[in-house]
Amino acid sequence: MTHSMRTDTHSPYLDGGDWHDTATRYALLPLRIFLGVTFVYAGLDKLTDSAFLKDSGSGSIGDLMRTVRDSSAIPALVDLALKNPVDFGYAIAFGEIAVGLGVLVGLLTRLAAFGGALISLSLWLTVSWGSDPYYYGNDLAYLMAWIPLVLAGASVLSLDSALRSRRRQRSGAYR
Repeated sequence: MTHSMRTDTHSPYLDGGDWHDTATRYALLPLRIFLGVTFVYAGLDKLTDSAFLKDSGSGSIGDLMRTVRDSSAIPALVDLALKNPVDFGYAIAFGEIAVGLGVLVGLLTRLAAFGGALISLSLWLTVSWGSDPYYYGNDLAYLMAWIPLVLAGASVLSLDSALRSRRRQRSGAYR
C-alpha cells in the first residue's frame, strides 16, 4: 500500500484561498502587536515612574547611566546621555511610545521599526552590553525582532496598507 503526501497548500477553510499566502501575510502581525504593546508600555512606565526621570537616586536614569558607563561598548554614548540624563530619559520614553504606536497601528511602520531598532541598539550597546552571557541582555533580542519589520513593514491590518490601497484606487481612477 502506497501513501502519498499532500503537497498542495489550498485550504477550503480560508475562503478557498491559499493558506500559505494568508499565513505569510499575517506572519508579522503577532510581532507587531508584541513590540508595539511592549514599547508603549515601556515608555509609559518610564513617564509614570517618579524615580526614573531624575538625575540621581535609586532607580533614576542618571544613576543607571553612571552604573553602566564603564561596562558599555560605547562609553561616549553614555557620556552624551549623562550631559542631561532627565532629557535623555524623556527622549527614550517618548521615542518608545511613538515607535510602539506607529508599529501597532501600522503607520510608517518601517520608519517606526527602524526607530525601535535604533533604541534597542543603543540600549544594547550601553545598558545591557555587560550582560554575561550576552543572551541575558534582552536588548539584543529586541534589536533582532525589529529587523523583519524594518524590512517588510506592515502588510495587513495597518494604516500603511489602507493608504497603499487608497493610492492604488485613485491612480486607477485617473487612467
